[in-house]
Amino acid sequence: MLNSDNPFYLDYNATTPLLPEVLDAMLPYLREHFGNPSSGHVYGRRARDAVELARAEVAALIGCDSGEIIFTSGGTEANNLAIRGMAAGSSRRRVVTSAVEHPATAHPVAWLERQGWDIVRVGVDADGRVDVRELDTATTDATVLVTIMHSNNETGVLQPIQDAARLAHRAGACVHTDAAQSVGKVPVDVRSIDVDLLSIAGHKLYAPKGIGALYVRRGVLLEPLTRGAGHERGLRPGTENVPSIVGLGTACIIARRDLNDESARVRTLRNRLWSQLAAAIPGIALNGHAEDRLPNTLNIRFPRVSGTALLAATPEIAASTGSACHAGGETASEVLLAMAIPAAEALGSVRLTLGRATTTDVVDQASYALVGAWRNLTLG
Repeated sequence: MLNSDNPFYLDYNATTPLLPEVLDAMLPYLREHFGNPSSGHVYGRRARDAVELARAEVAALIGCDSGEIIFTSGGTEANNLAIRGMAAGSSRRRVVTSAVEHPATAHPVAWLERQGWDIVRVGVDADGRVDVRELDTATTDATVLVTIMHSNNETGVLQPIQDAARLAHRAGACVHTDAAQSVGKVPVDVRSIDVDLLSIAGHKLYAPKGIGALYVRRGVLLEPLTRGAGHERGLRPGTENVPSIVGLGTACIIARRDLNDESARVRTLRNRLWSQLAAAIPGIALNGHAEDRLPNTLNIRFPRVSGTALLAATPEIAASTGSACHAGGETASEVLLAMAIPAAEALGSVRLTLGRATTTDVVDQASYALVGAWRNLTLG
């Protein structure tokens, strides 16, 4: 049964639990294999071999060469290295991005803007997809980088990355995508989508927090954000976080092994949850494209209630909204506002994201709790 002390977790887009196999792989490198990968003796070689094996496993998941993977502290650092590292080495002064990016992209882009860079933020349609015609107009020969997320963290909507890459390359620019939410949930192949830079966050695919990676296409030149020794091709100096790197590599093995089956399973459960809520709540609406989205993500608008109030009334469920709370009240999600959803309606939105521990029973009980809470709030 549901209970508020140990609620059902429906917030997998926020973070994922560490898989037991990942922890098992990490433990030897927290215990006996403690060497510094830079050292020439046997302890160092063991650590270095583990790092390189993990690098190959990350590369295999996204279809690149292992030498094109740079380990970072997570998706935020990977995004900063891609965006600021590309900008620092270029005479071009324009960066094109979208209006619905995660702060890990939006904030470094805004920092460039404060330094005098020309920043163009492309809008999205009512389904939350980037407007390709607007992107075409924005991407000129003054552009150094186009950075568009692979999938939106709130709505799960998949973005037209191949179109972004085509337009960027036609203008002689590079393209970066933040794929933190996508990797491990849907197939992501850097050769197929033709990107130059791609960010990964370990804790979104059942690896530890504090570890990530950046794919850097061979031949693409970046300026490092920090200075030190020559680790990670000189782009990310500092002694490697070996246990977490091993964990990320193991998580990538599992993601590649289970991708098709797990994606189909959570899609079925997500659709079941949506069907139950839609049948019971008149006026409920889906935020984002009905098909072109992550298989685990359901972002929905509950009519005549605040999403925050609805979740407060269902403490037996752990989920989230995209709204921001402050002293003056709530502010609607900027992502939903960019989709031209009225603010009053957007405030009723809740993001429910499923994962490996989600079962039919979890979905059914969560649906029952949400419907009951909505009725209590609206009918008094």
